[in-house]
Amino acid sequence: MTDFRSDTVTRPTAAMRTAIATAEVGDDVFADDPTINRLQASAAQMLGFEDALFASSGTQTNLLALLSHCERGDEAIVGQQWHTYKWEAGGMAVLGSIQPQPLEHAPDGTIPLASIEAAIKPDDPHFAITRLVVMENTTGGKVLPMDYLREMRALATSRGLATHLDGARLFNAAVEVTRRRRAGIREGAGPDSAAAARAREGDVPLEPRAVAREICANFDSVSVCLSKGLGAPVGSLLLGSKPLIARARRWRKMLGGGMRQAGMIAAGGLHALENHIERLADDHANATRLAEGLIALGHQYGGLQADLPQTNIVFVKVDDAIAQAFADHLAAHGVRTTGSVGRYGSGLVQRWVTHLDVTHHDVEAALVIAAGFFEARR
Repeated sequence: MTDFRSDTVTRPTAAMRTAIATAEVGDDVFADDPTINRLQASAAQMLGFEDALFASSGTQTNLLALLSHCERGDEAIVGQQWHTYKWEAGGMAVLGSIQPQPLEHAPDGTIPLASIEAAIKPDDPHFAITRLVVMENTTGGKVLPMDYLREMRALATSRGLATHLDGARLFNAAVEVTRRRRAGIREGAGPDSAAAARAREGDVPLEPRAVAREICANFDSVSVCLSKGLGAPVGSLLLGSKPLIARARRWRKMLGGGMRQAGMIAAGGLHALENHIERLADDHANATRLAEGLIALGHQYGGLQADLPQTNIVFVKVDDAIAQAFADHLAAHGVRTTGSVGRYGSGLVQRWVTHLDVTHHDVEAALVIAAGFFEARR
C-alpha cells in the first residue's frame, strides 16, 4: 500500500529510531531535557532567531504564536485557505479572542499587498486593533516568491505590524528556491537575467538551510513542522525572540502542552533537521513525475486534470462522472489519497502528497494502477 494522503504519514527511519531510543532525557517543564534544549538551540541558530520552543504540533505552535503576538480584541490578517484560519478549529478566536481577517489569495498563493494594506484597521474604537500579518509557505504546495516576502515585511513594518509564518513546509520552500537558484532562475527570471547572474556569483544563498534562514528573516516568528516532509514522528517548533518565546512557553503551559521526558520525540526532530532537509528534493522530483503521468492519462483518456507541482503536493481535478469509481479503484489497489468536493476548490479534487515513504517505484506503480482504471473502461 502506498499512502499519498499526506506527508504526515511518514514513519521513522531506522537511523531515526536509533536516535530516539538512545536520546538523553530530562524534564522539559523544568527546561532540563538536554535533547529538547539541543533541538531548540540548533533550530534557532540555523534559522536566525534568538530562541525556539518545542511543542506537540504545528497547530499548537501557530496558536502559541498568535496568542503571544496578540491580545484579546486584536486582529490577525490571514489567508482564506491558510491553515491558521481554516484548519485549526478556530483556535485564535475561541481561545485567544483574536479576530481573524481572512483575505483571498492570488493564483500564485500570495495575498496581494494592496489587499493587506486595505484590511489594516484605522485607530478607531469601532474596530479591532490590527496587530499581525500571517503568511503560509509553502501554501498548497506553492512557494511564496522571495521578493514578495520582502515587500510584505516592509509593508507590515511601515504599519507597525508583526509578522508570523506558518512554515509547516518551510524546508520544502527552501529546497525549491535553492533548486531554482542553482539552475540560474530567480523570482521567475530567465537564466540570462541579472538576478540569475547575481545568484551564480554568490550574492544569494544557494544552500537550503541558508535559504530557509533568508525566508525567516522576513518574520518575527516562524512555526516549523518536524513531522511532515522532514519525517519525524511528532512535533513542531516555534521560533522568535526571547521575550516572545517566554510568552509562548507560558501559553504552552496553560494549554496543557508542557511535556516531561519529551527528548525521546525531540530526538526524531533533531535527526530530521540534521539529515532530511536535502532529501526533500527527491519528494519534489517524485511529485513532478506523478503529475506528469496523471496529466498524460488525462490527455489520453479524459477525466483528469492536474498541474505540475512546485514542491511535493499534486492536486488532481477528477470529473464527477468517474470520481467515486476512480477513488474506489485506487483504494482497492492500495493507493491512498485524500479528496472531497469543495475542500480545495470547486468540484472533486484529489490531493496526492509525496514524502519520505514514497519512492520513485511507488509513483510508477501508482500510475500503472491509475492507467488500469481507464483501460478497464475502454
